[in-house]
Amino acid sequence: MSTLTKVLAEEIRKIEETKFMERDLFPHRLTHHLMPPAGWLNDPNGLCYYKGRYHVFFQYSPFEVKGGLKFWGHYSSEDLVSWRYEGVPLYPDSPMDCHGVYSGSALAEKDTMHLFYTGNVKLDGDYDYINNGRITSTIHVESTDGIRFGVKEEVIPASQYPEDYTCHIRDPKVWKEHDQYHMVLGGRKKNDQGAVLFYRSEDLKKWEFDGELTTEKPFGYMWECPDVFELDGQKILSVSPQGVKREKYRYQNIYLSGYFVMKEEKVQAEDFCEWDMGFDFYAPQTFLDQKGRRLLIGWMGMPDADEEYQNRTLEEGWQHCLTVPRELRYQNGKIYQYPVEELMNLRRWEKKLSQEDREVEIEGAFDLELQLEKGSVKVVLTDVFTLEHKDGILTLTMNEEAGAGRSSRNACVEQVKDIRILADTSAVEIYVNQGEVVFSSRFYGKTPVHTLKIEAEEFRGGFWKLEKMKIIKA
Repeated sequence: MSTLTKVLAEEIRKIEETKFMERDLFPHRLTHHLMPPAGWLNDPNGLCYYKGRYHVFFQYSPFEVKGGLKFWGHYSSEDLVSWRYEGVPLYPDSPMDCHGVYSGSALAEKDTMHLFYTGNVKLDGDYDYINNGRITSTIHVESTDGIRFGVKEEVIPASQYPEDYTCHIRDPKVWKEHDQYHMVLGGRKKNDQGAVLFYRSEDLKKWEFDGELTTEKPFGYMWECPDVFELDGQKILSVSPQGVKREKYRYQNIYLSGYFVMKEEKVQAEDFCEWDMGFDFYAPQTFLDQKGRRLLIGWMGMPDADEEYQNRTLEEGWQHCLTVPRELRYQNGKIYQYPVEELMNLRRWEKKLSQEDREVEIEGAFDLELQLEKGSVKVVLTDVFTLEHKDGILTLTMNEEAGAGRSSRNACVEQVKDIRILADTSAVEIYVNQGEVVFSSRFYGKTPVHTLKIEAEEFRGGFWKLEKMKIIKA
């Protein structure tokens, strides 16, 4: 460990130790969502199952609550509900990543965990940092325990990227298929068209360009955080496009996250399906666990949206969180996503809901399940949000103060058969029709006590209080 790294490590340790001791003083701190120990969190990275534990790395700016120099933070867990904070494994401490350890992925193979990420370098001068002034390369590090990582190795230097791309090539996702390693990177072409770049390797060291994939007509100017995987026999490309025009019932956020079902190794703009219809969801990543499940975790945040969203945890010294892990399945031509079953271990007491019991007072985090027989439905969490289905449109409307700039989001849903709401102290995830449609959003209520009201012709359901996840420091 270099002298610079030792100094950074000690400064981060002091900040995290202070915030850890103060954690019970802050009303918006989350109880079942992973959040930064201090400062800023964004993209989930390096998701994998390795040597009996789930590993969740994340983009981390411990010194800047509004984002800044990027490190990687690291949580691990045996069961997805009890977590251990492992500290900071990657620092921006080399000539290849001195201006940020950007996003990437993990490949857990035999006894070794491989991490691949983008190293960011910004040159001093009069540059636009799109077409010039930025150097991004793909870096590889290894670990035999999942905690301590070895020497950084540049496996794809910026000079080897295709000439028709800007400086914006990043976010490697690596996987193994048919005894060969594959990588996909997100990119911005010089004609301002988003695309992904494919690479292949025999040994994880030498990588060869293997083509690109984009839509026939431009669909945004940049595709971030690409992910390629197979789900129930279908090959999926997940990307986070920037620069897509907003619409009333789709593409409502400044930036998007969604997927294409790949057909003959091609994708069409009209086939793009959004992962999440809420205000706060971006840069998801998936991985395969030891049970054969394809799990997804996303960032409950939105970049470059300061004018629309005012996150009120700034005064608490932290910002943003990750979604709960979601299991994916493919059916009816689309992907459904639902909280992993392990989260039910946080449920404590149950209250049944029915026609005669439409209103309940709650405090803190809860888990709600509703089954609906017919007609419209309206669910109100007083002073926070209203979820209403009417005339084929499902609308999430935030209370003005709780929304902190967030107002409403819509989704086209022909019929609502069931609803599950996972509500935390300042985050909510709403799953409709077993995860056919999902809304993820942050909120900031005046008080932890709310009244939940249900308006529907016929329904039944249950309501559970949620215990806090256990989080310890390594």
